[in-house]
Amino acid sequence: MKRLMKSVLLAGAAWSAASSMVMAQDAVPQGGQTALDDIVVTARRRDEQLKDVPVAVSALSAERLEQTGGADITALQQQTPNATVQIARGSNSTLISFIRGVGQQDPLWGFEPGVGLYIDDVYVARPQGAVLDIFDIERIEVLRGPQGTLYGRNTIGGAIKYVTKRLGAEPSFMARGTYGSYNQMDALVTASVPVTETFALGGAIASYNREGFGTNLFTGEDTYNKEVTAYRASAEWTPTDQLFVRFAYDRVEDDSAPRHGHREVNSTTGGFTPPRSVYNTNAGIRGDQEVVTSGTSLTAEYVVNDMLTLKSISAWRSGDTATVIDFDQTPQPFLDVPAIYADEQFTQEIQALLQGDNWSGVAGLFYLDGESSGAFDTIAGNLGLAIAAAGYVNTESFSAFADFSYDFSDRLHASIGGRYTRDDKDAQVQRFFYLGATRSPILGGTARPIFATRTNYMASDTFEKFTPRVSVSYDFTDDVTGYGSISQGFKSGGWDMRGDAALVPQTVQGYDPETVTTYELGLKGTAFDDRLQFSSAAFYSDYQDLQITTQQAATAPAVGVASVVDNVGQATIYGFELEGRALLSDSLSTNFSVGYLKNEFDEFITLLSGSPVDISNLRSPQNSPEWSTFWAVTWSGELAGGDVTITPSVSYRSEFNLFDAPDPVLDQEGYTLVDLAAIWTAPGGHYQIAFTGRNLTDEEYKIGGYNFAGATFNNSISAFYGPPRTFSVSATVRY
Repeated sequence: MKRLMKSVLLAGAAWSAASSMVMAQDAVPQGGQTALDDIVVTARRRDEQLKDVPVAVSALSAERLEQTGGADITALQQQTPNATVQIARGSNSTLISFIRGVGQQDPLWGFEPGVGLYIDDVYVARPQGAVLDIFDIERIEVLRGPQGTLYGRNTIGGAIKYVTKRLGAEPSFMARGTYGSYNQMDALVTASVPVTETFALGGAIASYNREGFGTNLFTGEDTYNKEVTAYRASAEWTPTDQLFVRFAYDRVEDDSAPRHGHREVNSTTGGFTPPRSVYNTNAGIRGDQEVVTSGTSLTAEYVVNDMLTLKSISAWRSGDTATVIDFDQTPQPFLDVPAIYADEQFTQEIQALLQGDNWSGVAGLFYLDGESSGAFDTIAGNLGLAIAAAGYVNTESFSAFADFSYDFSDRLHASIGGRYTRDDKDAQVQRFFYLGATRSPILGGTARPIFATRTNYMASDTFEKFTPRVSVSYDFTDDVTGYGSISQGFKSGGWDMRGDAALVPQTVQGYDPETVTTYELGLKGTAFDDRLQFSSAAFYSDYQDLQITTQQAATAPAVGVASVVDNVGQATIYGFELEGRALLSDSLSTNFSVGYLKNEFDEFITLLSGSPVDISNLRSPQNSPEWSTFWAVTWSGELAGGDVTITPSVSYRSEFNLFDAPDPVLDQEGYTLVDLAAIWTAPGGHYQIAFTGRNLTDEEYKIGGYNFAGATFNNSISAFYGPPRTFSVSATVRY
């Protein structure tokens, strides 16, 4: 059946592309839409039509996300080829992102992400609280491949850009209420008002509440519930046609219950077996689960003349997290982890956008001053220990960048760019053993002396890198463009915040940056009088000095968990992507995407055995499904005097590993998700009713897990699952 579903979906995607071309050519418009609107993106930090940008970019508009029932940023995973965008294991609002097999599974403080996240061009350095709900946006852009020139460090897999709407010249108001499965009750209110002809204020408040998909059978608490409140406010000032100033504030509060996983195997002691529902648990640890993130930004844009525009983006962000994770999923503390995280950052970016007769470009400076810190206990009941880890990483980053394009003729174009980045980092890493399987004094437990100091050091280092990009594009026709590019990105180095220096002495040396160099060929454009838009890319990536976190239970006579973050080796990644949309008739349109990814380790050096050993033949890169596809068809018509759109969609991801070490218990088989969204809009557009059904076939699929097999930690192998089948109805009022 799974092979059949895969074949049907892949055939459907191919049919969609082929039939789009045929039907778009033959269909005769009946007074409806006769062409697709142009897509404008800012992938190169300036407004450009998507077909003219020599970068693999997916642009999902607010309308498209609404039509397909996308609720939060994880909807990108279904609709973007070769992308993984998920909620982190043991979390409600921490983001895990991979693009083309490059990302970062471990969201611990001090570790850098591999996919950059931006809110209105403001870099969000930490993943906590980054599972953004989709409201009050203009579009989301997903840039695939290393973006080291214009977006800098930690964008080696790509970048996700969350673009909010500017305030309009007229007053606006929107209120939406949603009720759905598991007693889902959401409310959203947005409004804006022009105070004067040049000054406007706007704001939004959203509340998301839902009972859990499952239950903690020991404590009675919900699991996989949602209790999130989000705020946004902005002020925009346009005193002249040349000057635009925007101040923005946002805050997210997540008070959802602790999110514990599902025990996948029987315990070695205690007789614990996997609960019947994959959303149920027997976790015993208690404590707060609170995440608060907030940020402010000031953006100023001044048009000096037709050739030069200056832009300044100043921003400050902070976040605090308190969480508890029960790794063993039992009432006993075989492997319980309470944790706290905190981070803050200040960023300043200055851009100069230049435009000539046959050239254009952007140059700028970027500065970041940030601190990320935290502490957590590993309460190991069978060992009679609490293993406390604590520390911080301070980062001061400076970079200078430029990217320029030149038109050699009406059809031949080239661009060249580069970025120099310097990271100055200092850190402290501590790891202590305390007798007694209860919280350590660091996490508010009973005061008692340190039994053993495993790690206690301070370190500092500087990481520098120049990352270039070059591309050549050629307009085969006025509507079709081909391009070739070479780009590079890097992820900064650092230190293992879990490192046990007594067990693995080399941990104090830290790890170096990793780099990705990607060679890409693309073809994109429009056809059939702008009724078909498509983008395609084939790529080859050379991935060097991979930073991999390896953890395993230490063997006698040592105790605890051995953790090593090191540059384990290299990988080769290649594949292709095809995506597009088509207007099949005046009432029927389609969106489709197909991604193929081959990700293989060429070298994987482990040091846990005491000497370097290449185990690449035993490892497979994580979050790298070979196939990822999406297909949606939207029908538009009239009903009860209003307009209605109905959008069924289907997405498929082939089998993949949750960890670099293949595990038949945790590895996820290929799966298919089927969704449906229907929206009715009353005459005049002031009232709207929407119905959404997600995961209609009630597919069970894993999105994360933990693996601590063996008796020491009571055979703790657990998994976290994506949402089950849900339905919701919402009513919207707009003025």
